[in-house]
Amino acid sequence: MLTPTHRRDPYNAQDQVRLRNLVAEAKRQLEADPAVSRERRAEVAHHLDEALSEVDLTHAEDGLVIFAASGEHQVWSLARSVPERVVLSDTFLTRNLVSAQTAERPFWVLSLSADRATLWNGGVDRVVEQRADGFPLTRRVENFDPERQERIGDLPSAFREERTRQFLRETDTAMSTVLREHPRPLYVTGPPAALALLDEVGSATKKAVHVPHGGLAHGTPESVWQAIRPVIETEARKDTDAVARALETARGRREFAAGVDELWQSARDGRVRLLAVEENYRVTVSDAGDHLILAESAGLESREDIVDEIVEQCLETGADVRFVPDGTLAEADGIAGVLRY
Repeated sequence: MLTPTHRRDPYNAQDQVRLRNLVAEAKRQLEADPAVSRERRAEVAHHLDEALSEVDLTHAEDGLVIFAASGEHQVWSLARSVPERVVLSDTFLTRNLVSAQTAERPFWVLSLSADRATLWNGGVDRVVEQRADGFPLTRRVENFDPERQERIGDLPSAFREERTRQFLRETDTAMSTVLREHPRPLYVTGPPAALALLDEVGSATKKAVHVPHGGLAHGTPESVWQAIRPVIETEARKDTDAVARALETARGRREFAAGVDELWQSARDGRVRLLAVEENYRVTVSDAGDHLILAESAGLESREDIVDEIVEQCLETGADVRFVPDGTLAEADGIAGVLRY
């Protein structure tokens, strides 16, 4: 089940009613489907009710996805709107979830001090502490001499110790595991001495963006977000410029595609190498056989989430998918790509 939700009054007042109506519609479709046995229907309906009880619309974002099946249910809150729909299938409809998570541009923040390394999971407008994969890493710092630190100046004594070097090696190794399993852009914060030493002893973090800002290993999510936000915004502008250059180069090489119809075809053929989509671009289309046509309104044969479908298909074929600010792709009707051939 998919439904748009709202963050603020007065629009969010309707979300609870809409969600209950959607659950009722899902149960009606289960009842009407002769391929669903009575036992399975009862179990899926039970998990729909369980999922509904877990939804907290007080902290709603822009979309909600509920998966329910025999033996399980999942609830996902998305920072990207989704069309309202109920789908009965042998597999979960994941394209809206995949597209929303890609649009969030997740990243990691690693915050260092001499005695602690904290990992933060970053999204659209916040970071939360990641307590997994060994993080936070801590060690005991003994015989700290503030007078000696003052004499040394920019290279605090704690970062001259072999124990600190070993601690940062361990941090780099732990971060390497995280990046291998969940590759994302990485930002590293800490005193300049910590950043320099990590570069010297580590390898996994060498391509990270350094943010010279101490105190965040013991900081709050809000303090980390405020410190990292300007850097994130700068990197996003650089990324958007790089995407624009790649699209312009593709035009000259005749490797450029634009519009949902052309990109839908290219995505299905696995031809897309780079897909660029404006952050809030949505369009409803109808399937006319071998191509798509724009639909003025949603209907039984319309496809409201064609953009998410293209995003998921491109990711499955190894394309690089980038979301860019609205207006960036005005000449390409909101969506464009660089083709492999």
